[in-house]
Formats: sequence, C-alpha cells, structure tokens
Amino acid sequence: MSRDAAFTVVGGGLAGSLMAIYLGRAGHAVDVYERRPDPRLAGADAGRSINLAISTRGLYALEQVGLRDQVLAMAVPMRGRMIHATTGDLTFQPYGTRDQAINSVSRAGLNQLLLNAAEKTARVPVHFNQRCEVVDFEHGTITFASPGDEQTVIETGAIVGADGAFSTVRTQMMRRERFTYSQAYLAHGYKELYIPPAAGGGFRMDPNALHIWPRGGFMMIALPNFDGSFTCTIFWAFEGDNSFQNLTNEDDVIRFFTRTYPDAVPLMPTLAQDYFSNPTSSLVTVRCSPWHVGGRAVLLGDAAHAVVPFYGQGANAAFEDCVLLDQCLKTAPGDRAAAFTRFEQTRKRHADAIADLALGNFVEMRDRVASPTFLFKKKVEKLIHSIFPGTFIPLYTMVSFSRIPYADAVEKARKQDLFLKAAGLIALIGLLALVIAAARTLG
Repeated sequence: MSRDAAFTVVGGGLAGSLMAIYLGRAGHAVDVYERRPDPRLAGADAGRSINLAISTRGLYALEQVGLRDQVLAMAVPMRGRMIHATTGDLTFQPYGTRDQAINSVSRAGLNQLLLNAAEKTARVPVHFNQRCEVVDFEHGTITFASPGDEQTVIETGAIVGADGAFSTVRTQMMRRERFTYSQAYLAHGYKELYIPPAAGGGFRMDPNALHIWPRGGFMMIALPNFDGSFTCTIFWAFEGDNSFQNLTNEDDVIRFFTRTYPDAVPLMPTLAQDYFSNPTSSLVTVRCSPWHVGGRAVLLGDAAHAVVPFYGQGANAAFEDCVLLDQCLKTAPGDRAAAFTRFEQTRKRHADAIADLALGNFVEMRDRVASPTFLFKKKVEKLIHSIFPGTFIPLYTMVSFSRIPYADAVEKARKQDLFLKAAGLIALIGLLALVIAAARTLG
C-alpha cells in the first residue's frame, strides 16, 4: 500500500489507540507512535491515573469495534453520588431515574486493552519511546526521537494528532497562519491518593457510587476499582486558604484531613506518604481551530479540545470523536480534506459545549451538591422526567446517558429551565390568587 494512503497516529493513549483500531478495521495501513514506554511492560505513571467514568457515548464507540463487553467486565458501575458531610453523614444522589450508572474504569487498564486490540488487527504496529519532534505537513513527514535522541524521519499520507492536551502535532500547527489557540488553567490542581481494599478483599465504602467530599471551593472524590480499592483525588487551589501550598509536612496533612475529611482518614493508611510522593498536577482547558491541515493532518481528543474532568466526559468525548471521524472518512472516501473538514465542522461546537459544562460541574460538585435548593431542583427534574420521559430530560441524563450532541443537550436544557421557571411563576400566581380569594371569602 502506498505511503500516501497510510495513516500515522501520533499518541498511543486512549484516543489514539481507539482511532487506530477504527482505521485498521476500515482497511487503512496505520502506524502508532507513542513517546512513553509500553504501559503493558512499564506500568502506569504513578499518581496520574484518575479513573475514567465511561458512559453511554464511550460504550457506543467501544461497541462498534467489539470491545464494549470487555470494558464493562473490568468496570465498577456507579449509580449515583455519595455525599460525605464533615459529620460523617452520607447522602446518596442517584444519577438517573431507571437505575442508570456510569462505569469506573482504570485508565491504565483500558489503555492496555485498546493497545492489545489495535495490534490484533494485524494492521496497526505500535512504536513506543518515540517522541514527536517535527511535523512537515507539506511533505507529509514526521521526525521522531528515541530516548537516546536518535532521530527517525517517516513519510505518511495523513497524520492523526492524538497526543494529548500538550500535543506536539498541534504545536506544529500553531506555527501556521490563522491558527487560533487558547489554554486556560484552573487555579486548582489535583493530586491522587488511595484507599486500599478491606482486609481479606472487598470494598471499604459503597462500591456503586462516586464518593464526593464537597467542602465549598475544594473537594475530594473517590472512584471504585475492580480490586476493591478506591482511587481518590483531591482538587484544591494551588495557593491561598485550603490549598496545596499550606501543607508542608506529614503532621499538617494528617491534621487537615482529620478536620476536613474525617471519615476518610481511617481508610487511608498511606495518606501522608501518598500525599508527598504523588505529583500535584494542573487542570487545563484547550480550545483551538482549525483542527486540520487540508487532508494531511487532523487533531482529535485532548489535542483538539482538552477539558477538565468534572463531567466525566473527557474519554467519552474523545471516543465519540473516533466514531465521527471514522464516519466522515467513510462518507468521503479518497478525499481526506473533505472528511477532516466535515469532522471539525460537525464536532467543534459540541466540544466547546462540553468544555463549558465540565467547568460548571466543578462548581456544582464542590459547592452545590449538598445544598437543599440544588437537591430540590434535582427532585423536581426527575419527577417531571418520570412523567414525560420523552419530552423532559435532565441535562445530566442527556450528557451521560444519551448520544444527544453536547451543544444540542445544552440548548434543550436551557429551554427546559425556562419552562420550569415559567411553570413555577404561574403556580405562584395561582397560589396567590387562591389566597386572595380565600381571604375575601373569609372577610
């Protein structure tokens, strides 16, 4: 097969490995280049493996390549949020109205499964320890460097930039005229911690929930793992009150956690060690345009639209990219430029929408989930949804348990909110009218 017809995927993470599977199954020659060592041999990066919440969009993408059941077999279903108060009281908030669940999956485990599946297509060799250095879009060449800085130049027909939020392929695109790019960091970062399985196996907390310790402006969450452990993540400001800056020794850590997350401390025997050994990482939102260079290169996943993790849609959105790009390539066979253009035109506004939703959900998770007003609104939404399931659908349900495009879901939710406000106002006016009528009758 001509190299001009071949695809080179830069990045062997979740989006890159799944896209390689789609391309291989469609009959394309594909090579994957990944800067890191093979995770099946080297293991995952310590402290950087925030669990994934795979839901309807991601499961659909996996189902198209026959991997849905394998992923669900390694997942733990989470049917709602478990809110932990400072008193130790627990409040469960179901996600859906029909026992709907999102699925906690190990990022490292899923990546390994996808890499295995890509190689099994017999069309997708994966090259590890290859750092992308230079991309020449005009001539279709990419320069890679090994750990010893030995350089290799390869020729390719099309480049898929799936190399994450700090994408080298995107950086090379930024040198071209009329490329728009923005990145916005949160004032908060994250650090991973750990709750081990119970003695003899099993879970120390309810395994079928996403656990949240909301503390107003900051929080901790915990997602279950298949082995009975929980992956915990703290989201704190880098500086100021209740921040990473303030904890400088093990005694500080134990005192702060005992005061702030008292029911979690007895479950975390390696708390202090994990706190200082695991990195503190940043949270960034990336937006850019265009996502492609003619028919030579295209971005997808975090390389095109990195989002913060608070809606649990980062991997789901990246997998949905793969479905759409595959469809666009099949719709325009032999015309990659048309396929890449259609991909961006169809997808960009939905990527922007989920980025906004993810930022908004951070405030909801850390500040609002324990609010009586918030809980009342959620109950009203679920009640109306149960009465009119095909007409009124809560935003979270549309995002996590349907394939309604993100921006369309936001617009539908906006109209539903206007309806609720109008209905509430009409009900209030009606109630006032009744009160006035009753007063006149009694008078």
